[in-house]
Amino acid sequence: MTESFDPAQVCPITADFLPENMKKHVDPKAPVPLRMMAAKAFIPLNPADMLSVLFILSYDPEASVREQVLKTASALQDRTASSGFRDEEVHPPVLGWFTRLYANNDVYAEMLVLNGATPDDAIAAIAENCSKRTAEVIGQNQLRILRHDGILRSLSRNPNAVGALIDGICDFAVRSGLILDDVPQMMEAKVRLFGPQAATQPPPQQGPTADQLMQEFGMPDAAEADEAAPPMEETKKLSLSKRIMSMNVSEKIKLATKGNKEARGILIRDSNKLVSVAVIRSPRITDGEVLTQAQSKTCIDDVLRVIYSNREWLRKYAIKLALVKNPKVPQGVSMRLMTTLHEHDVKGLAKDKNVPGSVQMLAKKQMEKKAAPKRDDDK
Repeated sequence: MTESFDPAQVCPITADFLPENMKKHVDPKAPVPLRMMAAKAFIPLNPADMLSVLFILSYDPEASVREQVLKTASALQDRTASSGFRDEEVHPPVLGWFTRLYANNDVYAEMLVLNGATPDDAIAAIAENCSKRTAEVIGQNQLRILRHDGILRSLSRNPNAVGALIDGICDFAVRSGLILDDVPQMMEAKVRLFGPQAATQPPPQQGPTADQLMQEFGMPDAAEADEAAPPMEETKKLSLSKRIMSMNVSEKIKLATKGNKEARGILIRDSNKLVSVAVIRSPRITDGEVLTQAQSKTCIDDVLRVIYSNREWLRKYAIKLALVKNPKVPQGVSMRLMTTLHEHDVKGLAKDKNVPGSVQMLAKKQMEKKAAPKRDDDK
């Protein structure tokens, strides 16, 4: 893959994630040999950070640095690639860049496609020419298919994709309300599902689109504006809820991804788990919303799994404590998280009859172990 360089481009991520003594390796004002060390992956960094450093240096003003970055990035050590490509905390633009670089490597492409943080547009970019195996992995991700129309469009043009795979994806998409009249296979799916008349008749009433609802209810385009917006009036919220109920699954997922907090609060309770997962994976989701779900006894397993698999959220103590208390969280996860809690919270769990019995028992054992007198081996 050759990379064209536009000097006017600005790297979409900063080096804030790096330790202070490492930032010099990506600073355009630093000597070229320092930046070249990073471009050759000669500096001690964990896999995730190394991927991000290479991405930042792909914007370096020095051509020799950019050329070296491309060589290094295209031939990563397996330890770096296997760990970094699976890590959902890697910046999405970084994952998107590597997805394009490794589109023809089935093993690494699969890791990147399965990483929930990899941008949908990067998946759409490789879906048109990827291998049969990668096309199958892409096609199995129903959430991505409904969230980003370009993925199905690209897959439908892929000569390596098996016809049965595309037919299955299109059937699912049509049932979910996705309308792509420019995709011949989607029209074939309509006829398969609804009969020959579907080819000439207009589609049944689909309800509002995500964009229409966002405009109708004045939902801001930016997450920051969403945060600053005052709470929606109750009557308006009820109206929003009714409008959402009339949407098809595809549009609900799009609204879950880019809508506001009120929309997410309604959609997280949707009967279709794909919609609920789309909410918790929304780039706009707040820590407060995540905490609410971590505390919820009615939260679906798929949503909880996303939460307790996210290291960034587990750094929020309140979320971690809520997960330990939630009876729907698997016992193994609760036990692992409990070992990181403060002593006074473990004491509380030992007395709390509302938490799972296994959690209460382990908390008691931890407190007993702390209270037991230490052996004096010198006696």
